[in-house]
Amino acid sequence: MNISTCNPNLGGTTNLFARGRFRIRHLALCLGLASLLSGCSTLQKESVATAEDVYLPRSHGKTSRPYRIRGKTYRPMASSKGYREVGLASWYGYESGNRTATGQRFNPRGLSAAHKTLPLPTKVRVTNLENGQSTTLVVNDRGPFIPGRLIDLSYGAAKVLRMHRRGTARVLVEALN
Repeated sequence: MNISTCNPNLGGTTNLFARGRFRIRHLALCLGLASLLSGCSTLQKESVATAEDVYLPRSHGKTSRPYRIRGKTYRPMASSKGYREVGLASWYGYESGNRTATGQRFNPRGLSAAHKTLPLPTKVRVTNLENGQSTTLVVNDRGPFIPGRLIDLSYGAAKVLRMHRRGTARVLVEALN
């Protein structure tokens, strides 16, 4: 029997068996793609790191020396004990793979930050004062060198604090070690 006699829209001389085999292959391909893509679309619960989750790299003497950026000299603190400050946080995240001041490779999706004078590395708790979100991260780089900014967060930290869409937020930074 000819399909063209059953369905005038198809035309040609394709038999029903060949047409059915095409449909089975098409269905198998669609199911295979759907199963592959389903692994990519799993919902992941955003986790908030705790102080125990944050890795502190070993410090080296270079990070505690005074340094000069754009004509201004910065003197790192000898200790972060009791450090607590409110200020403006920004985030950065496109420098993937570059080395931080502690020598680690920067991971934009990690939980890290840059601060001008805290000893490196220092574990801090950062709280977004606009929405109450908080996370623990490690300060492993120097910056931000923009007037009025207290701390630069990685994109991952900014996302946890829900400030990644705005770019900046008023935060409380507390040293934990």
